[in-house]
Amino acid sequence: MHSAQDGRRQHPDEETALLESPERKTLKAPTPLPRLQIFVLLLMQLAEPITSNCIYPFINQLVSELDITGGDEKKVGYYAGLIESLFFATEAMFIMQWARLSDRIGRKPVLLTGVGGLCISMLLFGLAKTFTGLVISRCIVGMLNGNIGVIKSMIADLTDSSNMAQGFAMMPVMWSIGGTIGPLIGGQLARPHDRWPDIFTSPFWQYYPYFLPCAASAVFSAVIFCIAAAFLRETVPTQSRKKMVRFASDDTLVNVAPSNASSDIPVRALLTRPVIWSVANYAALAFLEIAYRAIQPLFFSTPVELGGLGLPPSTIGLILGSFGIMDGIFQALFFARFVERWGPKRVFQVGMSMFVVLFALYPVINVLARTGGMSSHVWGLVILQLAILVIVDMSYGCIFIFVTSAAPNKTSIGATNGIAQLAASVVRAIGPAAATSLFALSVESNWVNGYGVYAIFIMLSFLSMFVGIPLPRRSWGNDEDS
Repeated sequence: MHSAQDGRRQHPDEETALLESPERKTLKAPTPLPRLQIFVLLLMQLAEPITSNCIYPFINQLVSELDITGGDEKKVGYYAGLIESLFFATEAMFIMQWARLSDRIGRKPVLLTGVGGLCISMLLFGLAKTFTGLVISRCIVGMLNGNIGVIKSMIADLTDSSNMAQGFAMMPVMWSIGGTIGPLIGGQLARPHDRWPDIFTSPFWQYYPYFLPCAASAVFSAVIFCIAAAFLRETVPTQSRKKMVRFASDDTLVNVAPSNASSDIPVRALLTRPVIWSVANYAALAFLEIAYRAIQPLFFSTPVELGGLGLPPSTIGLILGSFGIMDGIFQALFFARFVERWGPKRVFQVGMSMFVVLFALYPVINVLARTGGMSSHVWGLVILQLAILVIVDMSYGCIFIFVTSAAPNKTSIGATNGIAQLAASVVRAIGPAAATSLFALSVESNWVNGYGVYAIFIMLSFLSMFVGIPLPRRSWGNDEDS
């Protein structure tokens, strides 16, 4: 009489949002998180912001010293932005393959490949003496790295609707920690022969002045690789292991349904309304955030008379590192509480609205620096800008909840996160080059007194706020939104 209904309960169809399944709705008390497995995943995530942010304090100086621009300081932004974009461009080409492969062969081998790619790429970057060498190193890491999407899929494997917010809340925290360590490594260890001539006496350090910070981040990735290889447990069962999996050193049992490999599901079938709107908002957030972060070190390093602040790499590293500390503490203490009280939609929309203020502050800071030098007012606005960016970063934890809850079923989590990460990678490939090129163009042509780039991104920030309107208050399929 009711066998068909029971069958639907056990096998959610492709049009039903993941968190809408009856099994998830009946959960009362929050399920304990498998702490060891979540910790290892967060360590693997930490490797990416460290390696990506490590180059920001010195990338503009490196481009200048390699004579890529022919001595024209105004063109530094073009090439620096291109180098920053290459990672995301190559990642966009391969991210779906890695995501769907993780649904079929497992998450662990894909994650290990990505961390290994980070290590190799950073070593090559530190040894590069030509623009071509820099390009190759960034392309390698982008091609091999599908980690963020797969990590989110694995966290979804390890959580349910009662503890998913707690699991995803830690991802922005780890990105913030990486955002602290990476710039500090890049800013403090760059050009060691100049800073510590009695220690780094070898001509090697003069010929490769930026190898030390790259090598330091590569060693970190290598350590993470070893930890993950030893302790991370697979969450996608093989055909011979379709049963409940007990994670070593954890007390939590995670019920993993047999996988039919979401690669068998056409991509078109995954593009449901919840997935489309979640991915669209993720792309809007990723584009504005990567554009802002690409302009930030360029703004700090550009001379005051050309629209920036003229700061050295060591100071830039300290500023970016300070933001990471602020962001990590704030996300750890308040993100889950804010989401529980106001819901992810409201928190997300507030975060997106802050982009308007962020981009508007750039010209104000430069005007004050031109008229009064690096006064306390300038530093106060720099600190304010960093504090507002902390609010923006809450949007990431919220959109991760929407993307995961939009997955049609359990076996399509990896592919759904792959689609989201693909969209984010595409806009992140465009964002840095577009933002830094517009910055350089504004300065060269004195467009809107050199501030034309900010006018464009302020308008885009206003438009992005409308994309979040169709999102549900809590999550897709949640009873409160029906």
